[in-house]
Amino acid sequence: MASPFQRYSRATVVAAATAAGLLVIGAPVTAFALTGTFSSAPASAPAGASGNGDGAPHWTVNAKSPVVKAAAKADPAAAGLPVYGYVAAAGGDEVIKVDVATDTIVGEYGADTGEGIAVTPSGSTLYIAQTGQYSVIATNLTSGAQSEIEVGAYPQDVAVSPSGSLVYATVTGGDTGPGGSDQVAVIDTATNTVASDITVGNAPRQVVFSPDGSRAYVTTSNGIYVINTATSRVVRFIPDSSDPQGIAVSPDGSTLYVTNPDAGTLWQVNAASGRVQGVVAAGAEPYSVTITPSGSTVYVADENSNSVDVISTATGRVTGSIAVQGLPMSIAATPDGSQVWVGNGYTGSISVISTATNTVTDTISGGGQATALNSATTAIAFGPAS
Repeated sequence: MASPFQRYSRATVVAAATAAGLLVIGAPVTAFALTGTFSSAPASAPAGASGNGDGAPHWTVNAKSPVVKAAAKADPAAAGLPVYGYVAAAGGDEVIKVDVATDTIVGEYGADTGEGIAVTPSGSTLYIAQTGQYSVIATNLTSGAQSEIEVGAYPQDVAVSPSGSLVYATVTGGDTGPGGSDQVAVIDTATNTVASDITVGNAPRQVVFSPDGSRAYVTTSNGIYVINTATSRVVRFIPDSSDPQGIAVSPDGSTLYVTNPDAGTLWQVNAASGRVQGVVAAGAEPYSVTITPSGSTVYVADENSNSVDVISTATGRVTGSIAVQGLPMSIAATPDGSQVWVGNGYTGSISVISTATNTVTDTISGGGQATALNSATTAIAFGPAS
C-alpha cells in the first residue's frame, strides 16, 4: 500500500478544499476558557500566584514566575498561562497559531507543506517538518524569526524530547542527501543543527518520546522502531505488516497505541516488552491517535469514515464514535485534557471535541483576522506562552 503521504498529496487535498468552497469565517467561535484567572479561590494561592487585593474570589498569576513556567510544561492552563494551538495548514504552506482562549488566529509562520509540528516545553520554539523540502524549520515564537535545518528528503514528522534538548525528525527519503533516507535526524535544540542520524526502516512516519525521554518510538511501513535516546541506537524492532502510522504513548510510559490503516485496527503494545497486548477494531483507515493526560481515553481519527473513535484504556473497547468533518488527518488533546482537536484535511477545519461529553462543541474555520485556516490540517500541537 502506498504511504499516507502519497495517498493524499498536497495537490489532491488542496483541490478538494477549494472545491468545497473553504472561506474565512470572520466571527470567532465560542471561547474555550483555557486561560485567565482561577474562577474560584483555592485553599491557598497556587505556586507563582498572588491575590489581587480586591477581595474577589480569584488569584492573579504571574506568568513569568519560574515556578509557573515549570508547571506549565505539564499543564499550561492550570498554571495560568495562555495556551496556543499550532495547526499545520499544508495546503496554505503555513502553520497557524491560534489563541485557544478566544479561537483567534494570532500568528502564522511559513512552511512548505508542513506535515509535522512540535513545540518545546517552554513554549519558546516551534519546529516544523517541511515535507515539501529537505528541512525542518525552527521558529522563535517570541521574535517570529525562522531558521532552516537541513535534514534530508521529505521529513514527515517532528517531536521534541521532554527536556526540550532534542528534536527527532523522521526523514522519509527519496535520495541520499544530507540526513539520508529512512532515517531519524537528531537535532540539538541548543544549536539547531543535526547532531546525528539514526537509520530505521522504510518510510518512517510519526515519532514520539516516552514521558521520561529515555526512548523514542518511530512508525515505519513495516513496523515500530524503538530508540535509546542516550545512545541514539535502535534497541528494538516491533514488526507490523499493517502499515502503522499514528502513535501515542500512555502518560506512565507503559503502553504504546499504534494505528494500522490497512487493517483498520489500533494496537496496544507493552512498551517494556514490545509485545502486542490488544488489538482494537478502529473504524475505516485509522490514521492519527492521541491519549488524554489522565491516560483513561484514547481518541483515534478514522480518515475514511469521517469520525473519531473513543476507546477506554481500561477495557480496550470502543465506547463511542464522534462524527467530524471530511478526512480527519490529525488529532491532539489539549494539555488540560478537556478537549481534543481534530484536523479535517478535506474541509481545512478543526473539530473541537469536549472530552466530558464526547461531542463536537466547536468548529474552527477562521478567526478574528482576515486569514483562512486553509486546507490540509495535517498536524496539531499545543504549547504555553513563552
